[in-house]
Parts: sequence; C-alpha cells; structure tokens
Amino acid sequence: MDKIWLKHYPKDVPAEIDFQQYHSVIDIFREACEKYRHKPAFTNLGHVITYDALDNLSRDFAAYLENDLHLKRGDRVAIMLPNLLQYPIVLFGLLRAGCIAVNFNPLYTPTELEHQLNDAQTETIVILANFASTLEKALPQTKIKNIIITELADCLPLFKRKLINFAVKYIKRLVPKFSLPNTISFLDCINRGKTLPLLFDEKTLKFDDIAFLQYTGGTTGVAKGAMLTHRNIVANMLQGRAWMSDVLQMGKETVITPLPLYHIFSLTVNCLIFLELGGLNVLITNPRDIPNVIKEIKKFKFTAMTGVNTLFNAMLNHADFNSIDFSHLHLSIGGGMAVQQIVAERWEKETHCALLEGYGLTEASPAVSMTPLNLEHYNGSIGLPLPSTDISIRDDDGKELSIGEVGELCVKGPQVMLGYWNNPEETKNVLTSDGWLHTGDIAKIDHNGFIYIVDRKKDMINVSGFKVFPNEIESVIASHPGVREVGVVGIVDPVLGEEVKAVIVKKDPNLTADDIRKYCHQKLTGYKVPKIIEFRDSLPKTSVGKILRRELR
Repeated sequence: MDKIWLKHYPKDVPAEIDFQQYHSVIDIFREACEKYRHKPAFTNLGHVITYDALDNLSRDFAAYLENDLHLKRGDRVAIMLPNLLQYPIVLFGLLRAGCIAVNFNPLYTPTELEHQLNDAQTETIVILANFASTLEKALPQTKIKNIIITELADCLPLFKRKLINFAVKYIKRLVPKFSLPNTISFLDCINRGKTLPLLFDEKTLKFDDIAFLQYTGGTTGVAKGAMLTHRNIVANMLQGRAWMSDVLQMGKETVITPLPLYHIFSLTVNCLIFLELGGLNVLITNPRDIPNVIKEIKKFKFTAMTGVNTLFNAMLNHADFNSIDFSHLHLSIGGGMAVQQIVAERWEKETHCALLEGYGLTEASPAVSMTPLNLEHYNGSIGLPLPSTDISIRDDDGKELSIGEVGELCVKGPQVMLGYWNNPEETKNVLTSDGWLHTGDIAKIDHNGFIYIVDRKKDMINVSGFKVFPNEIESVIASHPGVREVGVVGIVDPVLGEEVKAVIVKKDPNLTADDIRKYCHQKLTGYKVPKIIEFRDSLPKTSVGKILRRELR
C-alpha cells in the first residue's frame, strides 16, 4: 500500500527513522545514565533513585548474576514484579549481564506461572514476596534453581523499609505464607554484587540478540513468548520518540506510570522513551486503587501520563478528580485497549490535554500507529502508522484490499518480532516469510491514511450471517450518561448462531435494560442491539485494566 499517511504527518516527524543510533537497549541506558547522572530517574513509595544510583545498582545486580549464579549470555531471567523501584534495577541489571528478560504478570495463577517458566526454559526468577506462595505451588513442575525474593519497600531507606515491610507482612497481611528452598534476598544480591566485577562486555551485544521474551496474554490460546530483539525495542522506542518530539523536552519530563512495566506498552513508552529523555518516572504500584492513584499523582507537576481506557474512565468518575493539577500536562496516551470517544472527550474537556490513542501489540514491540499530536478532535481512529512502518489491509486469502474496505490489519517494520519462542508453527501462522505480521485485528484505512480498528478478528459476533463488532456497541452504550462501564460479547444462539450480550456497570442506579435497548435502537441497526443485558457491580479485567471478554462469555 502506498504511504498515503505521510502527507498528514506532524511537522518534523520523519518518514523513516535511523534505528541504528543505538546498538542495544543497554546502549540507551548507559547514555542516559551518563548524560543525566544526577537527575531523578524513578520514584515510588515516596523515594527517588537517580540515574547514577540506577546505574550502580543495576551494575551490582548484574555482577551478582554473573559471578555467584554463573548466568551467561542468553540465559532467561524471570521478573515477577509490579511497579517498584526494584523493577528497573533488575531489568537493566540482567540485560547488562547479557541475559534475556522474561516478564511475568504477578497475578498469574500457579498453572499460568508454571507454563511460562517451562516454556521460557528459565532457571532464575526475581519475585515479590507477596506472590511467592504462587511460585511455591508451581515450583515442583519447573526447573527453577535460583529464587531471588524482594519485599515491597526494599529500595527505601532503612527505617522506612523496615516499617513498611513489617506493616505489609504482619498488619495488612498482604504476604501469604510460603515455603521456598534456598531463596536469595534481593538486598543481599546488591550488597554482594558491590564486591564483584562486571564480566559481560556490553559492546558485544548484537542488534539481533533477543532482549525480551514477552508473552502474549493468551486470549487466543496458550500464551506464547514473542522474541523481541534489541533492534525491535530500540527501533520502537525511536519511532515513538520521533512521533512525540514536538512536545517532549530533554531532562524536563515527569511521566505518571500506572501501567505495569512488565506490560510492553509501558516498558517501551514509559520506561525507555522517558529514560532516553532523562525524565522522571512516577511508578504507581497498584493502578486499581484509584483514590491512591489520585493521591499519589497530586504530589507531582507531571507532564505526561499513559494508561488504558478503563483507568482514565475510573479517574474521571472519581470525586477527587478535579483536585488534580493538570496545568503542566501536555501528553496523554491511551493504549492496551480501544479508547472510547466519551472518555477521550471528557478527558480533554477536564484536563485541556487531548487523549491520544496508540495502537500496538506485543509482537510489534508494541507500537504500530499513533494519533497525531496536532489532531484537533477525537476521530475514532488509532492514528497513522509510525515512521518506518508499512501497513496493509488484507482479506482472508491474503489479498490487499482498497481504501475503505474492511479486512485484517497487517504490519511490517523494524519493530516486528523475530517470532515466537520455540514455536515455529505459531510463528508461521502470523508472520509471513517476507516479514508481514498478521495482527488478528479487523481494520480499515481512509484516504488520509488514518487506521480504524473495527474489532478483534476472534471477538467478532456473527448474528445470522451479519458481522457485529463489540467495540462499536461498547462505544455506543458507554456514551449513555447512566453507564459507567460496559463489555459486549457474543453468546451461542440456536437460531441466530450468536446473539449480542452487554454486561454493564451502572452510574445511574435507576438505569434499566429497557433504557439501554431504547438508546441502542436510536444509534444501531436492529441486529446489533443487545438481546441480553446484564448488570454487574464490576467487570472482569486484566492486571492492566483491559476488559476480559472471554470471562464475560
């Protein structure tokens, strides 16, 4: 497809990026630490670590892995941590030792944890004590040899560390009892590492070496590990950086990071882009605790924020939202799931900062497209392809479709993964021999190059042969003033094949199913109107706030 989108690029955004400015993720890290040595890098639980401290702590952790655990280049190390100061120390430490990072959702069940540990063939894990009981249940079926355990406040000064760790364990009882053999204290690793040499020569890292095994959410089956190389991650960081160059300033940014860093969107955008800029990352440990999120971000003159639609929606509906100072905010990005129009419009109205939408997927490191910063109003699109990115809309036979036609979105660019770890068959299903990634998302492109996601291919509902896309119906229902949240799914119907079901969380306690049906009939074709409407107190979500349609079914 011709790159018709280039004529609508924001000023100064290049058509192509030079992704060989850096040779590895560690190259980005080392340059940032040298350039911004005395500036704050990350803050959490009221404590700040500078770029200098991050450099030294990650070095010490790397030295421990190499010398005492004898880890070598290419070994996989599991990270099972929420947003804490320990995360960037562990991440950059293991990369500096030449290892591969394998991110784990701390809320995994023992079965999910066991599968991913075995699939990644990892023998070392760094885990928060709060989740160690899960590891205990999975451990007998794995080949884990080294267990490094950290407590919530381990990176804080001594008195505060002991106070918070005691309260978390014995007062709030947030650490279930566990029994694990020969565990290693994270703090002992750091202290021991200070006395040891760093062995791995970072300059020997190759652009096509794997940096991350980033597992997909498993919504399309058993979770698979996307092999993301240093080239993939560096390229995507530079693509995003180029896109936002007009508003981001070196050494002056403070970004709110509620999305967990183990999520690829947060990892690439918040961690790496703002690291390269010399920015301060405000790590939010529990983004579901909206009152605490608001309390925490009120402490900062923040300039940027990322999140998912459900987070922005929850904040907008909280009584303390208007007490936040948004006067310094010049960048808001929604990713991970579709941003609903009603949420985008309310966010812009209340904060005077447009809520941009980014689109991506794990297999693309993750960003594929983004709304232009100069777009005046929400237009329902996922924006334009990023620099050095090609897209194609294709039918089920792989034939490229024309502008305005609906088909599967396919992507090609330097950010596209190497393939799935030890899974050539699944790799072949999504990645063509000439590098095109089949996203599984149904989309169309307009004459200006803007991409519109219609829905997930596998979430599409078939009502008597008519295609119904949940995103469209959710957007309509979410615009009803009595609705707080909504999820739409298809369920089996013996006559129609499938029928539409809407699961709703009320804002107005007097809202009825008839109210919703009448509202939908005004805005939707008859077969799209939900036949079944259910009200619940909450919707099932992933750890990053994405609505779990498979559970709604």
